Amino acid sequence: MRTTRINKRYAGLTIGLSVLLLSGCSTMNQLMGTEESVDYKSTVSGDPLSIPPDLTQANQDAHYRAPAGVATYSQYAQTQQANQGRGDQVLPQASGIEVMRDGDLRWLVIDKSAEAVYPQIIDFWGEQGFTLRSQDPRAGLIETDWAENRAKIPEGWIRSALGGIIDQVFDSGERERFRTRVERVNGKTEVYISHQHMVETPTSDGATFKWVFAKEDPGLNAAMLARLMVFMGTDVRKAHDQVVEAEKDPALAQIVTLPDGLANISLAEPFDRAWRRVGVAIDSAGFSVEDRDRSTGEYFIRYLDSDTGEKIEQQNFFGRMFGAKNTAEAALLRIRVAQQGNGSIVTVLDSNGQIQETDTAKRILTVLSSHMGAAN
Repeated sequence: MRTTRINKRYAGLTIGLSVLLLSGCSTMNQLMGTEESVDYKSTVSGDPLSIPPDLTQANQDAHYRAPAGVATYSQYAQTQQANQGRGDQVLPQASGIEVMRDGDLRWLVIDKSAEAVYPQIIDFWGEQGFTLRSQDPRAGLIETDWAENRAKIPEGWIRSALGGIIDQVFDSGERERFRTRVERVNGKTEVYISHQHMVETPTSDGATFKWVFAKEDPGLNAAMLARLMVFMGTDVRKAHDQVVEAEKDPALAQIVTLPDGLANISLAEPFDRAWRRVGVAIDSAGFSVEDRDRSTGEYFIRYLDSDTGEKIEQQNFFGRMFGAKNTAEAALLRIRVAQQGNGSIVTVLDSNGQIQETDTAKRILTVLSSHMGAAN
């Protein structure tokens, strides 16, 4: 089991300040274990939380803004409860939000347009302590930068009292970034949240550390969905109950196979379920998505295969100045989901729509298969 790392140069300072604090003030709710278990701090500075031009009007509506001065989920929940029954209620109680579940995969179905939901999600991630890495309204994707969950660092009451000093002393050694996908389905909006997880791990010689990808936690995705519900106006208790009830639904068995020598994945489920499963697998794998077309069952991705042996060069200053390109560039590919009998089949196509049975296609499908297996 991995433990929290302490920077050596601050160890003496930490011990001295800890003793001082033990004899002084403390925060009782943290000592009692009532603090939130999620408290993100972005590892990227700046404020890229801009709204796409075509959605700025929706963002001006007070319904789509978090209350001023709110910095954490706990503060938001307390503010909302304090204002219940008053005319100046921060956000009206929302209706028309459902939690759906398929195995460990959960998503929201919201009775609003995508234009209304999209800017709310951008505001939500900012309130959670994230900056945005990218946003693409056309593809319906919002991706955060890496952030550290400071709640995973022990001695939380000491860290709170020390403020910025302790941030330089303790590091959880874990990072997450989240991707939110928004889809229009039958006049409503579906919202999916997935994340990538990295853990700082000592090298074989123990002298240094390196960052490696770790397994995604479906429970964390579900927790963020519940928080999003509350941010959009759902009562805290109702959001909690809906997630719990969704967890009680029986999961149908999923069979995912990658036949030897064939570049496809066979899913024992109809198109609608397969489309959702593949979409979340693409998000979890971190593929660069440019667009999607549910009517044809296709996701359009950019993929640079680093295993082909093709040389990938980083250009120097003069090369970048004069527009020189890398030797290898990410190819535009399609991932197609198609109904086949009672199940579905997933294939990789080139930019012209031709099925690929190359090693690159097989590697893509292997990655997708592993992430779909993790979601069952």
